[in-house]
Amino acid sequence: MSQNKFWQDKSLTQMSTAEWESLCDGCARCCLHKLEDEDTGEIFFTKIACRLLDISACRCTDYAERCAKVEGCLDLRSGFTQFHWLPSTCAYRLLAEGKNLPDWHPLVCGNLNRVKEVGIAINKFAIAENPSLDPVEHVIEWLV
Repeated sequence: MSQNKFWQDKSLTQMSTAEWESLCDGCARCCLHKLEDEDTGEIFFTKIACRLLDISACRCTDYAERCAKVEGCLDLRSGFTQFHWLPSTCAYRLLAEGKNLPDWHPLVCGNLNRVKEVGIAINKFAIAENPSLDPVEHVIEWLV
């Protein structure tokens, strides 16, 4: 019998819904508005959060209906195979790239708040979506 954790033994497509959902570390980086350079395909994150995001909790306020309510919101389980647009710290991207989960990930360390404690979560810098904001003026560069 394997001593590995489910994310070490299964591909993303083999995971149950519960396993899949538990991979989310709660950072909410994926809920930030992004810009794409049309020439290079490079993705730039902004500090502007989706209107459905509770910034302090780093959780969607209507997760079940998010894709219907927010244009461009994606359900990663709907056949996506490209995860390059997710943050480099995202468990889905890391596993898709054959990498390990970081030590601060809740599944590894057992602490749901660790992602905030180590500064991976967006709760300290994200700002609420507002039509008057120019996303270009709010591009951020990740330190991690």
